Amino acid sequence: MFNHDKKMMREVKIEAPNPQYAALLQEQLGGPNGELKAAMQYLSQSFRVKDPDIKDLFLDIGAEELSHMEMVAQTITLLNGHDLKVEQVTSGVVQNQVLGGLAPMLTNASGEPWTANYVNVTGDLAADLLSNIAAEQRAKVVYEYLYRQIKDKYVRETIDFLLNREEAHNAMFREALNRIQDTASNRDFGVTPDSKLYFNLSNPSPRSNGFEAPNPTPPSFQDPGQQPH
Repeated sequence: MFNHDKKMMREVKIEAPNPQYAALLQEQLGGPNGELKAAMQYLSQSFRVKDPDIKDLFLDIGAEELSHMEMVAQTITLLNGHDLKVEQVTSGVVQNQVLGGLAPMLTNASGEPWTANYVNVTGDLAADLLSNIAAEQRAKVVYEYLYRQIKDKYVRETIDFLLNREEAHNAMFREALNRIQDTASNRDFGVTPDSKLYFNLSNPSPRSNGFEAPNPTPPSFQDPGQQPH
């Protein structure tokens, strides 16, 4: 069950409208590394998780990502201002100028609609956690790019907050991954000679101390229903 708390997670405001930057910020609303993608991914993954603590972690972070989505959408709304002026958006999405009446739309910065194809769900906890760690890292990178391209101090404060929350999520997912070592697909690695080879295909090799041959863990190949989640 979800509740709508009318108080936002953090107040958002701007110094002045900036429709061009609003178009850029659409990337974190409806893009492949945006807040809607993160919320849908973590909530969808949670349905299969059997570990109650990790299940709550997925649900809690997924719910928080919806709060971040609200913050991003409200910032876009403020940046779009009150006047329909498509000429102010010289590149990027123009749909909210001609279709949405300045409302944020579920598109990325190029106007491509959000799609569930962005969401990664495997039913394997190790794979899903690794996907989530990577998702948080990519979101951080996008926010860093956005931060560098705006001088508005209030928008910068919002992005700084979101960046720090992405790092918090990243750390929590990494801790969860450490808890499940040797479970799920972390156990399903081969032990044949082929699995222990490293091919150094850089010729001539610049490395004096390169990577060593891997030593994978034995496979479990258990029934997925019996594996700890």
